[in-house]
Amino acid sequence: MSFSGLIVQLLNGLAGASSLFLVAAGLSLIFGVTRIVNFAHGSFYMLGLFIAWSLVQWLGSGLGFWVAVPLAALLAGLLGTVVEVLLLRRVYRAPELFQLLATFALVLVIQDATLWCWGPEDLLGPRAPGLSGSMEILGREFPSYDLFLIGVAPAVLAAMWLLLKRTRWGMLVRAATQDRDMAAALGVNQALLFTSVFALGTALAGLGGALQLPREPAHLGLDLLTIGDAFVVVVIGGLGSIPGAYVAALLLGLIKALCIGLGTVDFGGWSFSFSKLTLVAEFLVMALVLVLRPWGLMGRASVASPALALMEKPLQAAGRVQRWLTALGFIALLALPWWGQAWPYATVLGVDLLIAALFAASLHFIMGPGGLHSFGHAAYFGLGAYAAAWLLQSMAWPMAWTLLGAPLVAALGALVLGWFAVRLSGIYLAMLTLAFAQILWAICFQWEGVTGGSNGLTGLWPAPWLSDKRAYYCLTLALTALAAWLLRRALFSPFGHALRAARDSAVRAEAVGINVKRVQWLALGIAGLFAGLAGALFAFSKGSISPDVLGVGHSVDALVMVLLGGVQTLSGPLVGAAVFTGLQDSIARSTEYWRALLGGVMLLLVLLFPQGLVGSLSALRQTFTLILARRLRKSTA
Repeated sequence: MSFSGLIVQLLNGLAGASSLFLVAAGLSLIFGVTRIVNFAHGSFYMLGLFIAWSLVQWLGSGLGFWVAVPLAALLAGLLGTVVEVLLLRRVYRAPELFQLLATFALVLVIQDATLWCWGPEDLLGPRAPGLSGSMEILGREFPSYDLFLIGVAPAVLAAMWLLLKRTRWGMLVRAATQDRDMAAALGVNQALLFTSVFALGTALAGLGGALQLPREPAHLGLDLLTIGDAFVVVVIGGLGSIPGAYVAALLLGLIKALCIGLGTVDFGGWSFSFSKLTLVAEFLVMALVLVLRPWGLMGRASVASPALALMEKPLQAAGRVQRWLTALGFIALLALPWWGQAWPYATVLGVDLLIAALFAASLHFIMGPGGLHSFGHAAYFGLGAYAAAWLLQSMAWPMAWTLLGAPLVAALGALVLGWFAVRLSGIYLAMLTLAFAQILWAICFQWEGVTGGSNGLTGLWPAPWLSDKRAYYCLTLALTALAAWLLRRALFSPFGHALRAARDSAVRAEAVGINVKRVQWLALGIAGLFAGLAGALFAFSKGSISPDVLGVGHSVDALVMVLLGGVQTLSGPLVGAAVFTGLQDSIARSTEYWRALLGGVMLLLVLLFPQGLVGSLSALRQTFTLILARRLRKSTA
């Protein structure tokens, strides 16, 4: 590659980093003050792009373009204000993962609202008036608009610096970032401050999207694509650090541009494609930064978010009524294939429910009793699925041995990640697991010779004696029930008590002789083992697998299942998996806008049942029992 070509490619990377910085700056600002992991931030980027396209159609593609861009950012900020006032203000004091659940539900609602307003087709925007041409740089043509974008990022960074350092509002933002409780004690109106911060953050995301109108089409799916990159930038730069987000965006933009520019390099008869690293480079950088400097390049170690585990209650063994209900439920599940003969799909849905329940239970094992957050739990599910395919097709193992070997491969992967992960906590741990999952996803997506690439692998059918769907359902039920029983036994064993002690107070646990990191490391391995079993069962139930099983969306699905059921209960993930999978299946078959309906139901459940379905019902039962006992005492007195 020539020197001039390299320079032009690096300039392309800087132009792409500009919009990414705007999104990441808004996300970092919101998290720094409100401590909300806003999964819907990418949705405002997508809305900014769609709104800008509509405004250009209305105002005209001349000077109307330059009016549409800031106006789209303003409208995105107004929508963010409405969301903050109506929804997020009610979950500020909730555990951070419940906030994640609420914002993920918002993603589903906004995605279908966008589909309803603009349709499913990609929308191409016009070129920017006055900047539609190109300039010659080292003998090569470079778009003038991209040069403009390169200048936007430092201009916004300077404006943000002046706003945060030279205004009273900026002083209040910095105070809330350091200690929002102390700021409230000193008389700061937190509600107004949080609303203004959220409005500015979403406006920046909308501006980033609107500025991309001449460079890429507006399309559905930009939300999840953008939020992943934004999270990476924020974590690398440092949570709450605007300059850190700028440095990280530039770093990632240059690295990805360099990978594209280098292309395929031949060295000593060995060929390596750097262009394929673009899917994984940013997550490799994030993983490296998290291992070496967990708080980011320009962040502070004290910015770590509070642990969800601090709000946990002690686990309690099942009572007689619960054991009877469990037995009746198992009998009902066992009879489902025969009850559902008039509805053949019942067996297929039952297998999906059981696999989802096993997947959610494996995540709950580390997230609830262990207090270890994970945004990439699908990595172990995918490892189990692909390992089952490899053992069956390449190694010619029988299915029974495959179901034993695939979970062990997933457990090995969990132990490898766990060796690094146990040194982190909170949001930093969650982001490291996300990076690991995305790295595995990129490998499976591009390693066509082994994984089949984007097409995946097919022909993964069960053994002949399991060809009947009812037989495979019974096998899945037996393995899921056994796994749930083993996980429960582990939690009430000395190991489980040590795990919960490490969650509640690592310092005290270390003082009494518990090796906290070793206990957490083994817990990650156990969770990976059972997630891998769920992945192997999934591969045989569908007959094929694709890289989607390792995607961020699948990890978020597991989080949603656990949180819907309740983190503080052992049966919560099982109930949450059944409710989420059942809702998703029934709603998806009844309406085109099933995401919005599902998201609305999830938002309703978050607001009405903040402890999850099982947790809230248990709390209501305890409250009712207490009231009844008081009335009995009064009547006897």
